[in-house]
Amino acid sequence: MRYTRIKWLVGDESFEKISKTKVLVFGLGGVGGICVDALFRTGFTKLTLIDADSFEITNQNRQLHSEHIGENKAEVFAKIYKVKGVVAKVDEEFLSEFDLSEFDLIIDAIDDIPAKVALANKIDFKKQIFISSTGGARKLDPTLIKTASIFKTYGDALAKKFRYELRKSGFKGDFEVVFSNEEAKCKALGSFMGVTASFGLALASLALKKVLNTDKF
Repeated sequence: MRYTRIKWLVGDESFEKISKTKVLVFGLGGVGGICVDALFRTGFTKLTLIDADSFEITNQNRQLHSEHIGENKAEVFAKIYKVKGVVAKVDEEFLSEFDLSEFDLIIDAIDDIPAKVALANKIDFKKQIFISSTGGARKLDPTLIKTASIFKTYGDALAKKFRYELRKSGFKGDFEVVFSNEEAKCKALGSFMGVTASFGLALASLALKKVLNTDKF
């Protein structure tokens, strides 16, 4: 059976919780795309995926399904996994019109700080699980990837900016992020799939742990 081995690992009751969890993923790049694939293979099939971009040839060093040059990432993922895809740029206007309330787990794999901050401020932390990823670019060592509260991250430039903008926005909550304190290896957005994919897998692992350790749903 398709999910036999994950059921062996977590048990039938926990797998039922996985299968019922409504998941919303923002961002289908080198981190988000791998995260989605791992979640889907684990039994999270109630997925809604949001991304504004189309695949480009420069994505092919790290992104799943990037052979579909010129096609919208959300539409490609939706077709392959038979889930819902939304082609949209995430900003304050989009979030003011999009209903987040139906989702149990919301995952942020966006690389745009204003969008990340706007999204974090829309989460109902009493009812929803929210987790996020910082950037996997400019890094080479996946063994330096860590998970912590956004306010306890260190050595990660994107996380530092994220923290600053959250506080500036008046954000009062807390959530866990996947980050790395590895020193940047270049100035441009150079990337290595060994790191970006590991970020995505760490994000999926964090999502699984959060779902299995909650009694919210």
